[in-house]
Amino acid sequence: MPGRINDEDIATVRERARIDEVVGSYVALRNAGSGTLKGLCPFHDEKTPSFQVTPSRGFYYCFGCGEGGDVISFVQKIDNLSFTETVERLADRVGVQLRYTDGGPAAPERGRRLRLMEAHQAAAEFYAEQLSSAEASIGRDFLLERGFDRSAAEHFGVGYAPQDGKALRRHLNGRGFSDAELVAGGLIREAGWDCFQGRLLWPIRDSGKQVLGFGARRLKDDDRMPAKYLNTPETALYKKSHVLYGLDLARQPIGKKSQAVVVEGYTDVMAAHLAGVDTAVASCGTAFGDDHARLLRRLMGDHDAFHGEVIFTFDGDAAGQAAALKVFGGDQNFVAQTYVAVEPTGLDPCDLRLQHGDAAVRELVARRVPLYRFVMANILTRHDLDRADGRLSALREAAPLVSSIRDSGLVGGYVRELAGMLGMDVDEVRQEVMRAASRRTRTGGPGGADSRANAGERGSGPASQPGPTESDAQRQAAPERRWLPDPQDRQLATERETTKLLLQAPLLFGPDWLGLADTDFTHRAYAAVFRSLPGARDAAGGQQLDGAAWVHQMATAVPHELLTSLVASLAVEPLSLHGQVSEHYVQANVAKLRLLTVMRQVAELKSKLQRTNPVENGTAYNQMFAELVVLEARRSELHARSLRAAD
Repeated sequence: MPGRINDEDIATVRERARIDEVVGSYVALRNAGSGTLKGLCPFHDEKTPSFQVTPSRGFYYCFGCGEGGDVISFVQKIDNLSFTETVERLADRVGVQLRYTDGGPAAPERGRRLRLMEAHQAAAEFYAEQLSSAEASIGRDFLLERGFDRSAAEHFGVGYAPQDGKALRRHLNGRGFSDAELVAGGLIREAGWDCFQGRLLWPIRDSGKQVLGFGARRLKDDDRMPAKYLNTPETALYKKSHVLYGLDLARQPIGKKSQAVVVEGYTDVMAAHLAGVDTAVASCGTAFGDDHARLLRRLMGDHDAFHGEVIFTFDGDAAGQAAALKVFGGDQNFVAQTYVAVEPTGLDPCDLRLQHGDAAVRELVARRVPLYRFVMANILTRHDLDRADGRLSALREAAPLVSSIRDSGLVGGYVRELAGMLGMDVDEVRQEVMRAASRRTRTGGPGGADSRANAGERGSGPASQPGPTESDAQRQAAPERRWLPDPQDRQLATERETTKLLLQAPLLFGPDWLGLADTDFTHRAYAAVFRSLPGARDAAGGQQLDGAAWVHQMATAVPHELLTSLVASLAVEPLSLHGQVSEHYVQANVAKLRLLTVMRQVAELKSKLQRTNPVENGTAYNQMFAELVVLEARRSELHARSLRAAD
């Protein structure tokens, strides 16, 4: 059996692996104030950010879908790794030497996915070295003919697969990888032959720079595989609908500039980056699809309806127009504005750079036109606009396009533009566009029910209000999630604030938690979190921890995974005050919570007194009355202290 990782080493990994840096390699995060960062959740589809990270406490939480945890649970979930695999991967990242009980796992017993990652990294290094071999001269010539020198090849990790056919297999076997692992990773075939032979190779990496697979270009006429380009087959690592070539280099520029330029090939990505368009990416072995769109949107970090831009480069020929129409069909996946950059001469970015220089590639992107306008012009070319019936037919086909434009402020301008292109009256065009919008609303098609939902998200919906709210994702979640308290319940506001303070500022409570008891919490979830405090402190050796270490202990101590989610949410949720938390603020909130408990006791006691006959039950009545006097005095005292919470 493999050994268990030393607990101290796990804690060290958790401490050194900064959650903002790790999460930031998958999601564009922006400052949300109060020491928190926000972005689009990578675990469910959303157009308004509800995913929050609090670096000081080392936790993340999505107020939309309820996913939350620390840096280890984030990597474990997003990369589908086991706990051990995740810790080992993060340890490599932050330079922690892990210790195992019983000697630790032997190489063949290491996590399967982690082994595949290591094999792909070793393969990428092998292929890159082979590009310098005599046999690879044909590959180097191919690159030079397209304007890429040795430094460019090294920058993008371009490599060469030897014609030998089993060179990679022998190399990786020598590094300790079994044939079964290499087959599972798509590096060799069942018969033992390398998947790529005599081809130029591009490593395909994720946003965290991990090699997931390869794209291979045919170089020789006698290549037994007729396809010009081959890609790694689908594996546990490589899902062609979820990867974009160049994302490892473009991730930060995409997030910084809120722009992504989608080109069609590996050499186009290289040409664009070398020309200064460092936001360029390309799909790998498949057309650009919905999953690619969602991936880009998360990295761009859309914070409003029209934040950023996605630019597609298409040829001006029929194939390019068809590609633009396909993209338009999935355009609702973007919150950013979508554009098309078309080179009239038909040159792709690689050839454009080769023939006209870097500036021509930058100008191509700068000349972008809105996707709607490009598709609209394409529609009109299919009709005879010299005939009245042709113009009417073109209008009826183009009207749904105009009515589906996300920015309602642009609709009027496009109506006028379409009227000018058709040579028709503006009012006639506007009426047809309105009819198209009405039909979509009735059928719930694009721009109908979905558009209204999106408008709600951008305007008066939950995301535009301060603080977390219950989203559609929460309302549609599994019934057991309804057990969690509603963050917008005003009657529970003091309980929520105090529980947040217990997680975010535990050192200000002292060893007895300022006299709080679980009976001060009326919601069972908050009470359960409070009851877990002693267990978390005991697990820490009786020490009172703070920050990320304390939140982790609490997340471990609570008795249910739903409570773990609640702990994560409360750890990252901003407090109600502005500024630093003080002992004064904590004491005032505790007084306010305990005041509510006393007020409930007073109300209950008064109800009993009303039901008690002072003549027949004089002793009980007098005892309750005395208790009421004590409670009233206690209420007055706590009321005075609780008023400080508003200061």
